[in-house]
Amino acid sequence: MIKITFPDGSVREYESGVTPLQVAESISSRLAQDVLCASVKESKVESRKTAAEPLKDEWRIVELNYPITEDAAIKLHKWEDEEAKHAFWHTSSHLMAEALQELYPGIQFGIGPAIENGFYYDVMPPEGVVINDTCFAAIENKMLELRGRKEHLEKRMISKADALKAFGEKGQSYKCELISELEDGHISTYTQGAFTDLCKGPHLLSTEPIKAVKVLSCSAAYWRGDEKRPMMTRIYGISFPKKAMLDEYLALLEEAKKRDHRKIGKELELFMFSDMVGKGLPIWLPKGTALRLRLEDFLKKIQKRYGYQQVITPHIGSKQLYMTSGHWDHYGKDSFQPITTPEEGEVYMLKPMNCPHHCAIYKNSPKSYKDLPFRCAEFGTVYRYEQSGELHGLTRVRSFTQDDAHIFCRPDQVKQEFIRVMEIINIIFKALNFENYEAQISLRDPNNHEKYVGSDEIWEHAENAIREACKEMNLPAREQTGEAAFYGPKLDFMVKDALGRRWQLGTIQVDYNLPERFELEYTGEDNQKHRPVMIHRAPFGSMERFVAVLIEHTAGKFPLWLTPDQAVVLPISEKSNDYAWKVKEILEQQDVRVIVDDRNEKLGRKIRDNELKRIPYMLIVGEKEAEQGLVSVRQQGAEEKGSMTIQEFADFVNNTVKEQMNAY
Repeated sequence: MIKITFPDGSVREYESGVTPLQVAESISSRLAQDVLCASVKESKVESRKTAAEPLKDEWRIVELNYPITEDAAIKLHKWEDEEAKHAFWHTSSHLMAEALQELYPGIQFGIGPAIENGFYYDVMPPEGVVINDTCFAAIENKMLELRGRKEHLEKRMISKADALKAFGEKGQSYKCELISELEDGHISTYTQGAFTDLCKGPHLLSTEPIKAVKVLSCSAAYWRGDEKRPMMTRIYGISFPKKAMLDEYLALLEEAKKRDHRKIGKELELFMFSDMVGKGLPIWLPKGTALRLRLEDFLKKIQKRYGYQQVITPHIGSKQLYMTSGHWDHYGKDSFQPITTPEEGEVYMLKPMNCPHHCAIYKNSPKSYKDLPFRCAEFGTVYRYEQSGELHGLTRVRSFTQDDAHIFCRPDQVKQEFIRVMEIINIIFKALNFENYEAQISLRDPNNHEKYVGSDEIWEHAENAIREACKEMNLPAREQTGEAAFYGPKLDFMVKDALGRRWQLGTIQVDYNLPERFELEYTGEDNQKHRPVMIHRAPFGSMERFVAVLIEHTAGKFPLWLTPDQAVVLPISEKSNDYAWKVKEILEQQDVRVIVDDRNEKLGRKIRDNELKRIPYMLIVGEKEAEQGLVSVRQQGAEEKGSMTIQEFADFVNNTVKEQMNAY
């Protein structure tokens, strides 16, 4: 008998070889119907002659027919869990591939992963065949037809030679390329019906749970993201266990189109792009610049409270700087080309990140343990070359500004600095109404310490410091083993917007690599030289991406303290234009941001147009208001608030803003 431990700490005994599905059946038949996959953490490693060999003390997602042969902890995943959705959508990608194989004989397959919302498959259609949106209905119908067969997925371990032979005979050259890079003895395939795919899983046991499917879009995609390789067709889809869920998702997609930051950004005149200036290079217009600077000022005030010093560094750096940091070796297709000068051997790079410059600032003067932590912050613009097909509004650009800061501290200060950064991020998220967020702790691979910089002791200290900081801040944090960068663990903040979409925004990253490469030091209490720990920190991530997410989260209806225009004055007729401009002048003297709409249009048209501009308050003025020194106040998307004097309205706005800001 083996012992199975459940998330609530309870323990049950089962026969060795029990599967997660059998465990679920032992609890309730309803649970067995709903469970889609499981996570298992086995207490020790047995010699398994499969590629599914578990790592010691590590959670792994498994299928429901996975045999558990030793004491283990288990989590049973239903649709609500991310792990279940991943398995569901992974199987759905295979179902779509099976449909494509039937519809387009001779089609070649690349990769078909599950993604955050749904799945995709990269395919090479047969010669002369074009797959576009006119094909989507046929693909969906075929998927549902195949799903109706309730085909079971069968996993098979296969030798490298047999895999190359099997996929080669089918003309699947892209699969053969992937197989050639795999280690023999660790290759598996999954088969459902007449379709077999190269895959390591995990999957659903069958296609039966897939009740609703939708092919969403298709686009061109280079094989393996390399523009020198063939152009394939990437087909995106999504699926659900209930049709009502699909209908709800499609309704959210329609709402997302209305909230698209590119659309709203244009309507509100926040930013623009110009092919003449260059692809992927955003230009901030006056209103967008005002909004962005207000965000920057907000963060600067918070940073000052937390002991940060503002710095400014150049937009370029010498080759030597990046050779020292180690980034030079990684420059390639995602970077701009080096800049050479008339002086022989002098080479510069457009700055892809701010950290090497900040290391130079730290090294500028000797540091004692009493000088730490040393915190420097910068809104630094960086440049990275994104392929033109990957560019997307403000979320994927070639020039962006990071709200970057670097903390140089002693090892014993890491936990407290993490807590302080988490407090800053919490303030920002609350101020901008991002109330639904969680954290992910990226840890090193416990079975492969060789690929990481730094001793076991400092890694364990940093990882435990992050865990303890999250616990003290009551922040739910999911741990991802093996996801840490080679130079240190990190904490990412995942935000859900108003439509339930997940965005990765704030990041805190420990770094043991750059202090070593730059030979950074401080003199300790023992009068000996020590290496500081470096912490990278960016609450917004980048200003461009953050503003894009904020636009879509708020649908352009920004908080009163942040919005570019807080009020618009609408004269009823030309007779009231002079008074409208007088109102604007008085309010601006009171620090209220106001514009005047004195177009020769009917009042109803002006109200509708300014509703679309998402301006919080409309001040309607006519002859009566002019005589009495009043404004008739109408709140955006709400009923009229009645008449106020100009001073009363100024006080109302400023007090509202003050209340909002005092909360943070």
